Amino acid sequence: MLKLFDSYTKKKRAFRPLRKGKVTFYGCGPTVYSSVHIGNLRTFLFYDLLRRLFEFSKLEVTQVMNITDVGHMMADADEGEDKMEVSAKESGQSPQEVAEFYARQFFRDIDRLNFRRADVYPKASEHVTEMIRLIGRLLDRGHAYKVRHGDGGTSVYFDVSTFPDYGKLSGNRLDDLNPGARIEVRDEKRHPADFSLWIHNPKHLMQWEAPWGSGYPGWHIECSAMAIKYLGETIDVHAGGEDNKFPHHECEIAQSECATGHEFSRYWLHVTHLLVDGEKMSKSKGKFFTLDDLLEKGFSARAVRYLLLSSHYRQTLNFTMHGLDSATATLDRLDSFADTLNRHSGNGKGVRVNPAVAARKGFVAALNDDLNVPNALAVLFDYVREANERMAKDELTVSERSDADRLMKTVGQLLGFTFGRTVGDDDVSSSVKALVEKREQARKEKAFSEADRIRLELLDRGYEIEDTSDGPVIKRK
Repeated sequence: MLKLFDSYTKKKRAFRPLRKGKVTFYGCGPTVYSSVHIGNLRTFLFYDLLRRLFEFSKLEVTQVMNITDVGHMMADADEGEDKMEVSAKESGQSPQEVAEFYARQFFRDIDRLNFRRADVYPKASEHVTEMIRLIGRLLDRGHAYKVRHGDGGTSVYFDVSTFPDYGKLSGNRLDDLNPGARIEVRDEKRHPADFSLWIHNPKHLMQWEAPWGSGYPGWHIECSAMAIKYLGETIDVHAGGEDNKFPHHECEIAQSECATGHEFSRYWLHVTHLLVDGEKMSKSKGKFFTLDDLLEKGFSARAVRYLLLSSHYRQTLNFTMHGLDSATATLDRLDSFADTLNRHSGNGKGVRVNPAVAARKGFVAALNDDLNVPNALAVLFDYVREANERMAKDELTVSERSDADRLMKTVGQLLGFTFGRTVGDDDVSSSVKALVEKREQARKEKAFSEADRIRLELLDRGYEIEDTSDGPVIKRK
């Protein structure tokens, strides 16, 4: 049985979805004012791993991952400049152009890292109507209030005093919060912790009309509105980085449950920050990396995926170049094992208990224990070492060889890899197949520069193409 550590109850709980056989899953996505970095990617890879585990467990998953393209502030949802607006001013583009550019980069990154795409990627700017409607419900129920400004405009705040459980997720209870410690206290608020639902700022580049006046939505209301629209008033899982826990997720819970009268999410999962060379990520210190940065250094997207997944999501990961070298070597070892297994005859006498079956059960059991990837990998490598020794002595049976192959396919299915350099048609994603077909078409049309460009893109994603008389053969780089 799958068990997950729920940040709200602060304990590991058996996972039981609201509807039998179906899972609704919301994960906070990127703010598309710049390229996502490896810290973001670690969180997003956790979503991918969790989705794969749900689906492996025969659960039907509906996954939503938002694209934030308005209303996300530099320091807090009420203070500082909007990240999208700052990026637009710096680039000389519109916020929409900035968002479109970095959204394309985001999708390119997750495709190169072999994500299973979410079912919906809603953009905040395209769901303002739903946000206005949700704010209206909060005003009608007495959980929000309007503030009139000197220029005649109106902002709307959530009244945290109307939600007694505010702070339960993060532990930041109202009585314990120190006014002014995190953000400047604004006199217009009833309580310092009250947060913006609608912001009046006529200088802002993005404006919408609401019943109470023009403005734009606060950061927190966006996720609530989109989650409710696509997944319902109560969802099974809400996930994000630990930096989202407060204030973002805390505020989502308050406004959602006050608007609907129902529990917002049944499980809350949070991914711990990573360090780079033992320190916080820092551009000024050269300890800040995007996927492109790492690919330019000669590492594969496959190695980046492995390293980011290899530690437990609730433990700090120290990201280093040495770690990427080790990830590359580890994947080479697994590829070599898979190729050796594929060539092995399986004529050995074998053992009384098939260790490949036990290894597969142990691997899955470790992941079912709050996605404990380190323990799962330990089970895998114990088996690989023993199986390599038996193959060297020609002791592997036909049965174990088949079960070992099933083990490696299970590992690949759950962690998002295929092993061995020669790749079967069932082992590559539809996006890779589409690129191969597109390259073949370019070759037929003698558009060789386009064919070369696609070949390089496939190399970036870890695949080489061997052109044969029977057509292209896909191989691991």
